[in-house]
Amino acid sequence: MGKRLFRWEAVGALWTAAAGTLLHFVYEWSGGSVWAAVFSGVNESVWEHMKLLVMPLFLFTVVQVAVMGDRYPGLPGTRAVSLLASVALIPVVYYTYTGILGFRVSWVDISIFYMAVTVYFLLDRKLLQSGRLDAVWVQVMGIVVLWTVVFVFAWCTFRPPRLPLWQDPVTGIFGIPG
Repeated sequence: MGKRLFRWEAVGALWTAAAGTLLHFVYEWSGGSVWAAVFSGVNESVWEHMKLLVMPLFLFTVVQVAVMGDRYPGLPGTRAVSLLASVALIPVVYYTYTGILGFRVSWVDISIFYMAVTVYFLLDRKLLQSGRLDAVWVQVMGIVVLWTVVFVFAWCTFRPPRLPLWQDPVTGIFGIPG
């Protein structure tokens, strides 16, 4: 595990940051397409911002497993753990800072996303190098977790729970506008 893994992780971080940033606007650019809603942010809720991390990471994982999964047998399990940790980081940091300040700051919200991308790839690299998650059962669970997370994020765009995590702090709506 060396330079090749580092290059993949660097490309993955750049891809995720760029794709997540673009996905923030895709739903609006598409004119409110249902298909765009599946993978892009549809409002300013914390949940939809978490989805901006999940969807590009999932796509990158599929590509990386297809290209180099035989070299890194722990990829699916490692990716599942890294994804859950980095996705959880977003609401923890958001609700901590807004709880302290009493209001939200756009540049801080944006920074939280990039911080989560960074944490994801640092944790991912560390876990891959450790080899602790290479067991076959961990890989099976990793695949199940990854697909489940993607499904839940898409599902909750259309059927969001009436909880603050899913509520747009700007408009007060849940899920798709309108």
